[in-house]
Amino acid sequence: MDAILKKPKTVAEHIVDYLERRDVKHVFGLCGHTNIAVLAALADSPIDFVTVRHEQIASHAADAYARVTGKASVVLSHLSPGLTNCATGVANAALDCIPMVVIAGDIPTHYYGKHPHQEVNLHADAAQWEIYRPFVKRAWRVDRADLMAEILEKAFHLAESGQPGPVLVNVPMDIFSERITSDGFDRIASNTRALVKPSLDDETARQIVTRLAEADKPVAYVGGGILLAKASEELREFVEHMGLPVAHSLMGKGALRDDHPQVLGMTGFWGTSLVNQTCLDADYVFAVGTRFKEADCSSWYPGYTFNIPGSKVIHIDIEPSEIGRNYPTEIGVVADAKASLRVLTRVARELYPDGVRRPGLVSKISDFRKNFKASNTEMATSSAFPMMPERILADTRKALPEDAIITTDVGWNKNGVGQQFDILTPGSILTPGGFATMGFGPPGAIGAKLAAPDRVVLSLVGDGGFGQNPAMLATAVELELGIIWLVMNNNAFGTIAGLQKAHYGLTYGTTFPGTAAAPENGPDYAQIARAYGAVGIKVGSADDLLPALHAAIESGKPTVLDVPMINNPTPTTGHWNILDIYSPDREVSHVAT
Repeated sequence: MDAILKKPKTVAEHIVDYLERRDVKHVFGLCGHTNIAVLAALADSPIDFVTVRHEQIASHAADAYARVTGKASVVLSHLSPGLTNCATGVANAALDCIPMVVIAGDIPTHYYGKHPHQEVNLHADAAQWEIYRPFVKRAWRVDRADLMAEILEKAFHLAESGQPGPVLVNVPMDIFSERITSDGFDRIASNTRALVKPSLDDETARQIVTRLAEADKPVAYVGGGILLAKASEELREFVEHMGLPVAHSLMGKGALRDDHPQVLGMTGFWGTSLVNQTCLDADYVFAVGTRFKEADCSSWYPGYTFNIPGSKVIHIDIEPSEIGRNYPTEIGVVADAKASLRVLTRVARELYPDGVRRPGLVSKISDFRKNFKASNTEMATSSAFPMMPERILADTRKALPEDAIITTDVGWNKNGVGQQFDILTPGSILTPGGFATMGFGPPGAIGAKLAAPDRVVLSLVGDGGFGQNPAMLATAVELELGIIWLVMNNNAFGTIAGLQKAHYGLTYGTTFPGTAAAPENGPDYAQIARAYGAVGIKVGSADDLLPALHAAIESGKPTVLDVPMINNPTPTTGHWNILDIYSPDREVSHVAT
């Protein structure tokens, strides 16, 4: 009788009701004939649909949004070309362990096997969801309307639990429009929103604390898992009590403030001599929330960043398969970073109430920082134009408040920032790590600004990355998002051009018709910005950048700063084994082009 009294709604309407109950505020996506039932349901919802001009913009924006909120973001996609356009951004989120629920429309169930309009059907029918299988945590095809509730619930739990990541819920368009009662959704209404994450037992904690306390040269090595777990404060308390120097991966940048007296910096190919040598000399490496990725570990070559075996590894990670993947591990713990660091700190205070002191550590780090900064002073203050990248980064840091959110792309804006740009608020740098996706930064800034509207958001991006999807400007203007895009314009895919020049003596296919010395020969990004309705400024001298940044922040308007830049290489002390492939008999890396 109760079921008869309940008024049926379309599955699309039930989905929107479900998202509202999960406190979803924004859905990112693009329309298509397979998903307009969901858009119709969203029209009367408090949830804002963030419409874009290309699906990759949607998935990158959703990625950044999830990084800032700490919750799964939601993407709505059309079938086939919409789904494949979206794929790069979803894969980028997957490799950086970012929670995301992708809801995609598909062909009607009654057309399976008939090859209808836009279906991917050359070698399989009704199988577009399998395109995502290599990188999402799970992909569902919903073939029965009554299963939608439990699939959605599983999707959000899986996206946010364990090692986070994207999931796909693939829905034939006739399922979206089918009318059903709310029984399935009512049944899960009282289910827990979030699962309790595993922690660390006291016995294991005592082993870890004792070994680190008794070690001669221990080092903490932290990755993006600290930021995903919102564990920066717990990390700070533990390393301060234990007197541990802290090295970090690219994705771990900002896990602690870069000016913290125990922070060494980023390891690997673009790491400094201090951090790489400290890690090489370590007898114990205390790793938390890191995968020991190639670039962070100098391609795992001994003698550059880590000497493992040799150094002993204690590794804590939420994902079992990450432990021992690249280096042998003495103690491996499957646990949440935040929960385990809380236990470790409590046990450390019990065993060593006065803490552990390591004489000379802080002064060694401080001295290196002063010397490194001094060695960069000429570049960071240079009036050369086109500008030195070091000057661009230095002026940007001066202009931004401590809690500003920075999105990066690839090239100097990622590698240089990782090495020499201080992040002063944990979680305030959003960078594409595992996939290193060119084009992430500009649309990522949209997601960041929607997630944190009261904070300054700036995208540091090369001209190659900005050119990937400039249509994101349309969305920013329509939503009146006061984002700043600083285009480090060297008229090239600069990092690759420098690599090719060093090894092959040319820059074929890696530079654009314009040059750094004559950027006017390339696209005018300031004019492109103005065409979309944003503010566009072409910086004409090195001394013009800082005032332009201050004015852009003050205006609160979407602003593109086109900044001509000399294509100098980011200095390196680590190694990348592609250098051995290109030039096995020469000591060469990147050069200026």
